[in-house]
Amino acid sequence: MKYRARKTAVSGRLESAQALLALTFAAAIAVGTLLLMLPVSQTRDDVSLLDALFTTTSAVCVTGLTVVDTATRFTHFGQLVILLLIQAGGLGIMTFAALVLHISGQRMSLQADLAVQDSFFLEDVGNRYRQLLGGMVGLVFVVEAAGALLLWITTPSRGSLGLDLWAAVFHSVSAFCNAGFSVWTENLALLRTNAPARTVVMLLIVMGGLGHAVLIELWDRALARLGWRKLNRPRFMPLHVIVVLRATAILVFGGALALLAVDWLTESRGEHLDLLNALFQSVSARTAGYNSVNIGLLPLGSLTVLVGLMFIGGSPGSCAGGIKTTTAAVWLGKLRSRLLGRKEVSLMHHTVPDSVVHRAGLIIGLSVLWNVAGLLLLTLTEQGVADAHMEHLLFEQVSAFGTVGLSTGITPSLSAAGKLWIVATMFFGRVGPLTLATWMIHREMLKIRFPNGRIMIG
Repeated sequence: MKYRARKTAVSGRLESAQALLALTFAAAIAVGTLLLMLPVSQTRDDVSLLDALFTTTSAVCVTGLTVVDTATRFTHFGQLVILLLIQAGGLGIMTFAALVLHISGQRMSLQADLAVQDSFFLEDVGNRYRQLLGGMVGLVFVVEAAGALLLWITTPSRGSLGLDLWAAVFHSVSAFCNAGFSVWTENLALLRTNAPARTVVMLLIVMGGLGHAVLIELWDRALARLGWRKLNRPRFMPLHVIVVLRATAILVFGGALALLAVDWLTESRGEHLDLLNALFQSVSARTAGYNSVNIGLLPLGSLTVLVGLMFIGGSPGSCAGGIKTTTAAVWLGKLRSRLLGRKEVSLMHHTVPDSVVHRAGLIIGLSVLWNVAGLLLLTLTEQGVADAHMEHLLFEQVSAFGTVGLSTGITPSLSAAGKLWIVATMFFGRVGPLTLATWMIHREMLKIRFPNGRIMIG
């Protein structure tokens, strides 16, 4: 009986929506690694299996950390593979599976249907979700195409029309998916003085980090305002949309001001941030991973600000990682309620359900534990790496967890054990701490109630 119960529990975990999400990402990483190992994908046929695995995981998990130069070590075919992995990872592997099956007239499992609906829509849309999902993916492609066109117009030519168009498309998709990959060796430092191009990149990053549900809501309301579509819901925006937009604005502009303040108060080590550079890095630190300045030359205070932004990340249902803006907002709401002696947690004059408050606390707790454990592990495995100081290791760890891709420059020098840990951290950060925890941990209903105990705290 015990064996049968254990087998049933394992079977249930494998058939859950969490399992489908984790396994589809794992399958995409496996396929991508094999494709990048092909001779046609490499310029010099010297990218190791570990480096191919690292690059694929970084692309599928839309992180952007790299151990080899994408521009010089991969052919155009290899870069195309990376771009497709970024697109699939940014929208979600299950999203494409749902569309393919819908086009072919087949159906996904109920768990997969629910997982896709929860990722894209604020309310239950019933049987219309496949149609709406197709429209959402179409909207994403339109935004990426417009971004590519604007980048092609605003970016200086680097040789030929084909290369310029390829760079524009690659960077547009990578920016919207918050991936941080670049086909330029110097990343986006080339655009440091190009305000129009950087503005386009920032807009793509912010839109990709808002979340698909928020994008759908804003798009529908914009069409309704223009009179092109009837809005069949209340004129007031949902609480989720308001919290996401306000949290995003606070983090973007607050982060930029903090970076400027630190730069002004700290003696420069070779990099000075103007307003646009500070704003760009504040936006990019929320899981995009592009840099227009040398991150390794920024002062410790600036790295601390960036670590905080990377840990929070973007919003639920988006291409971004981190604990998410709404999680941070709910936790701060709980802290305020407790300080004021209130039992209920409220945001924007709305009461937040206890289940949501509990999940927010669990996500933050699991994320902190994972990053602390990761920092400890990296201090043990990277002792021989030059310039791998504590702040650099912490920055690398949180960047991988938040699927950001920013680095102080130590990523290529990581040991094999360090690279494998960063791979695991990118996967953990993309799939989500709570998703993995609820999938892997079998919860049993306890019928035993333990006596209360007194513990002194504070």
